[in-house]
Amino acid sequence: MESSKETGCQAPEGPILCVNNCGFFGSAATMNMCSKCHKDMVLKQQQAKLAATSIENIVNGSSSSNQKEPVLADVVKVEAGSVELKTDALQPSSDLVSGQSSEPKPKEGPSRCTTCRKRVGLTGFNCKCGNLFCSVHRYSDKHECPFDYRTAGRDAIAKANPLVKADKLDKI
Repeated sequence: MESSKETGCQAPEGPILCVNNCGFFGSAATMNMCSKCHKDMVLKQQQAKLAATSIENIVNGSSSSNQKEPVLADVVKVEAGSVELKTDALQPSSDLVSGQSSEPKPKEGPSRCTTCRKRVGLTGFNCKCGNLFCSVHRYSDKHECPFDYRTAGRDAIAKANPLVKADKLDKI
């Protein structure tokens, strides 16, 4: 104990809890905060400084704060992301003010079979005629399908198997 009096160092009395009452231990180097709370506080201070300088730049119309940009480069990235989110949120309201409203989407009710009006949900079958059917009416003969499968099949075969004709040979 006499050696601590000679050097002027004091032994810590006990562990110090974080000032923010988060349950972790703090230290004098981090202003009696835990490392996470100290890091959050420093980040908030940097963001506040950046916001103040950006407001000054907007008001003054100049960007003479070149000396602070390298120090706050990480914070600028964070601020740029939040600014983009804010502008995206404001765009729909500006469209409504200017009179150009986006097309209202029709409210889709539950999916129903076109023939029997039974609710099909995710188990509905889409036909080539463009309608939705239940498991009973999914076949073309059960719902009087107007789609012409015969000509569609012929066209598919004609495209897949082109006519191959050899040139005629001259007789000697």
